[in-house]
Amino acid sequence: MVPKMDSLTGYFLIATPRMPDPRFARKVIYVCSHTSEGGAMGLVLNDPIEDVTLEALYESMDIPTPDISLPPLFFGGPVEIEAVYILHSSDYRAKEFMVINRQVHLSRDAGILHDIAVGRGPKDYRFCLGYSGWAPGQLENELTDDGWLALPADYEDLFGVSPVRMWEQVTAKHGIDISLFGEITGRA
Repeated sequence: MVPKMDSLTGYFLIATPRMPDPRFARKVIYVCSHTSEGGAMGLVLNDPIEDVTLEALYESMDIPTPDISLPPLFFGGPVEIEAVYILHSSDYRAKEFMVINRQVHLSRDAGILHDIAVGRGPKDYRFCLGYSGWAPGQLENELTDDGWLALPADYEDLFGVSPVRMWEQVTAKHGIDISLFGEITGRA
């Protein structure tokens, strides 16, 4: 489904069974930026990293680990895999951030780690290593080829759905059985 609009910023990209790139099979990406001139940038939300933890990130930056249970660190995509991207609720104002919409911001400000540790961080957040990027026109071509399904993102799905169930749950919420998607798509 390709929405008729200029930008997919704030949308989910759901990999369909027709996704040709195995790195993105069954992945859900939140589109942080999308323009016809600049291409697109997003973060994979349902690919937790097994061998690197958020606790290890705190230790590597000499920041005291918070006394709260920390969520997993996610593989955001294959671009700049050493860089940390923080998707967070807009109740928190990082020193430098990008507004995605009125509820969600994106930042690379390491100060968020400290603020979370002392209880002054955002209500909701996801830390990702790397991001997913598309050159101008590339994402549109992948959508036309039925590699992705674009759906409006919901704040609760963004921060409240288990990564393990996200692929099925987000599509089911929109009345779509994603496992059948490849069998029923086509062009008239």
